[in-house]
Amino acid sequence: MSGDIKISVRNLYKIFGNNPRDALAKVRAGMGKTELQRETGHVLGLNDINVDMPSGKTTVIMGLSGSGKSTLIRHLNRLIEPTAGEVHVNGENILTYGERRLRQLRQKEMSMVFQKFALLPHRTVLENAGTSWQIAGKSKRDYADEARKWLNRVGLEGQGDQYPAQLSGGMQQRVGIARALTSNSDIMLMDEAFSALDPLIRTDMQNLLVELQNELAKTVIFITHDLDEALKLADHLVILKDGLVVQQGEPQNILLNPSDPYIEAFVSDINRARVLRVRSIMEKTADLPGAVAGEIDYDATLESVIAVSKGDTTHNYRVMQSGRQVGVLHMQDLVRALVPLKPGERTAGQQTR
Repeated sequence: MSGDIKISVRNLYKIFGNNPRDALAKVRAGMGKTELQRETGHVLGLNDINVDMPSGKTTVIMGLSGSGKSTLIRHLNRLIEPTAGEVHVNGENILTYGERRLRQLRQKEMSMVFQKFALLPHRTVLENAGTSWQIAGKSKRDYADEARKWLNRVGLEGQGDQYPAQLSGGMQQRVGIARALTSNSDIMLMDEAFSALDPLIRTDMQNLLVELQNELAKTVIFITHDLDEALKLADHLVILKDGLVVQQGEPQNILLNPSDPYIEAFVSDINRARVLRVRSIMEKTADLPGAVAGEIDYDATLESVIAVSKGDTTHNYRVMQSGRQVGVLHMQDLVRALVPLKPGERTAGQQTR
């Protein structure tokens, strides 16, 4: 992966049970999750995970229940200790950290947004937002302005004196996000942060996260079991199954090029026109095309292009980015891209970025 890497996970294993070291040897010899549990009673949580998480981007880790996604995110701040492997943050292996350095990592460099909000009911919204400052021994006077700034930014202006029980679920989760932002940490860990919310509120929270990311460029690690949510939020997508990374990469590329039947099944019901972008299927070229029906933005959805073209498959479009041509979109390629591909296949003319 190009660009700066904020977190790098290498050869990470987690086995739950009384004798994980002996079980690890069996896993490294090729024993899978089901066989390991049947023969030894141990549970294989993570199996040789290797993932690079880019700085200033959103990495989404997704999979079904039991796939290992929540286990993985809890290794990033050592809430869970691995059986083997390394976790590097800013180039340092955090598994070598002592208690004091680990506490500093959790307080200053990483923040976490939980599914169940995890707000302190006896403290006001403002006090909850300033939790990291309180843990560091700071007074309310020290953190009030910073906490109030982020509460305002997430749409909770004037709510600082309220208590969590007085807020809706969506508002409580906004407090959780404000708390993470008030800590001023570079890394935000979000474990199923929106899954407990009603659909409309969940959409609002997804939009808020996208907006904040465009503005702040935090390194966000987001856990979800929902592919629509993953495709909306992810710059880098990691899909797990039974503790293994099945496929990872740019979401558009995964959607267009599923690596095996498991991924193919995952993406089969997605509305591809709404998710896929022009940049993923255009022909990359700066050459002026022949007859064109107009210009379109390289990040436009295929759904919007279909609307512009009125479904005419004979049209071609110049693809523009920041006022210059970066490609040509052939409507016939667009139509082919709407048909799910089998692993190993690729639509002629498609080029992913």
